[in-house]
Amino acid sequence: MLDRESPRSLFEQVADVIRDQIVRGELRAGDLVPSEATLQRTHRISRTTARRAIGVLRSQGLVHTITAEGTYVGPPGTPRSSRRLFKYQRVAADIVARIMGGEIPPREAIPGENSLMRQYGVARETVRHALAYLRESGWVVTVAYGGTYVVDREEWPINKGSYFPFR
Repeated sequence: MLDRESPRSLFEQVADVIRDQIVRGELRAGDLVPSEATLQRTHRISRTTARRAIGVLRSQGLVHTITAEGTYVGPPGTPRSSRRLFKYQRVAADIVARIMGGEIPPREAIPGENSLMRQYGVARETVRHALAYLRESGWVVTVAYGGTYVVDREEWPINKGSYFPFR
């Protein structure tokens, strides 16, 4: 827990928490560090405080950040854990599951960027990558200033025999 009465800043305390997780082996080289949004929710801090905490760890060489993927334990070049998809692909995969499950039916708008950011605890750029990935895969179309919509069922990539990267 953070000590809000401490003379040490909150971002230093959050950096200490993550550093301790690395030292104890809870986070290993190549593992993904909790996102700024996750740190914000977990510690009830501002996004700026979370960003500064990650910055401290980065300046100490304990973590490195890859745009649209996240922050990983270890210096740049450390092999990333091969345990899963990139964040934006996980978001896209979940949206596809919601589409296929009928939660978001064909011709209906998917939630907006702000809503998706809150739902998945990710940055706006991650949501934008996920939406671009869904468009490129053929699951959705975006109407300028009108939103992003699920294509008709007959147009789903899986129904057209297209490669489906989320399996």
